[in-house]
Amino acid sequence: MELVPIIYHPFFAHHLTGIGHPECPQRCEVIVNALSKQGLLTKENMFTPLLASLDEVLLCHDKSYVEIVQNNVAIAKRSQAINGEYTLSTGDVQICPDSLDVALFACGAALKAVEIVMEGFFKTAFCPIRPPGHHATTNQGMGFCIFNNVAIAARYAMKKYGLKRILIADWDLHHGNGTQEIFFSDSRVFYFSTHQSGIYPGTGFADERGYGNILNCPIAGGTGSRLNVLKAFQKQLIPAMHKFHPELVFISAGFDAHVDDPLGNLDLTTDDFRELTEILQGIALQHCEGRLISLLEGGYNLNALAECAVAHVKALSRG
Repeated sequence: MELVPIIYHPFFAHHLTGIGHPECPQRCEVIVNALSKQGLLTKENMFTPLLASLDEVLLCHDKSYVEIVQNNVAIAKRSQAINGEYTLSTGDVQICPDSLDVALFACGAALKAVEIVMEGFFKTAFCPIRPPGHHATTNQGMGFCIFNNVAIAARYAMKKYGLKRILIADWDLHHGNGTQEIFFSDSRVFYFSTHQSGIYPGTGFADERGYGNILNCPIAGGTGSRLNVLKAFQKQLIPAMHKFHPELVFISAGFDAHVDDPLGNLDLTTDDFRELTEILQGIALQHCEGRLISLLEGGYNLNALAECAVAHVKALSRG
């Protein structure tokens, strides 16, 4: 079993969101600890990200929005706000004096993953990063997200490596409205999402199609919803990829669709996330020589999050 590269930095814990906030520093810590205990994370396969540059962030975000983030964090620093006492002015994102740098590290981890995969050092990589990104639009941070990590990584891959067809598969509980908005008119990226219908952020309807490059599969919550998620991947995504032929696969790996997660009502099990990983591995192996990069999005039950991350990385290791 080849160890999957893990791109991580302890600095991710410095983004403080406040006591009781679900998007807490412990999210990455429990994943890293669980991977280490299972022998899936060692000194040999842990990679340290660099800060993404502002030019790299501007691949997906407006300059005016980046300036808002910079100004908001500067205010938080001047006011000595800590532990989630200050909110990003564009939406529901708690920030602290270190939030900008942590968000740039999260983007940097995604870019590092692109480099090591595209340059042939490894076929896959996993980034246990925070803050998450898939709700961040071109000009708005929201839903715990500051910058859209997966979108920036996809644009970076297209710019640096000349890729023309990228799949972003998003199995988070919530629809990745930011990723969809960024690529709605960019047919080089195929965005596929399963998500619980009728909850935040209120987007992700099946008729939101972009240029034919958006495929949303809203899933009603409740018992048996897991089967509909699996069916969407098997019956809709796989056939779509036979036509699209991606050159690189990204996963927006939110584990908040787990049955034990407090924020939703889908009932996926840890083993379901293993199966979803294997489906996406199959797509990557068939179309792009196995190139697959996974980025953490949601997941707020710490025990379930750790279990799912271990199952996910074990599956990637067998790819």
